[in-house]
Amino acid sequence: MVKVVTIHELKIAPCYYEEVIAYRKTFEIRKNDRDFQVGDRVLLKEYINGEYTGRSVMVKITYLTDYEQKKGYCVFSISSV
Repeated sequence: MVKVVTIHELKIAPCYYEEVIAYRKTFEIRKNDRDFQVGDRVLLKEYINGEYTGRSVMVKITYLTDYEQKKGYCVFSISSV
């Protein structure tokens, strides 16, 4: 049986995008309105002044928790695909 991988497209500010592609930022704190799961892919699309810049990076969720987060929010670890 083949597992279908879910891909979530999310906006990301340039300052955070730069940290992700430099491998210094390895987590995201997000509203969990998409039912994120370990193994899902996240397409982070750089977004500034109401527009996408055309830069994006695909990452994989490696860990997920809602511990000590606001209600409805989660934090997940990411790694390159």
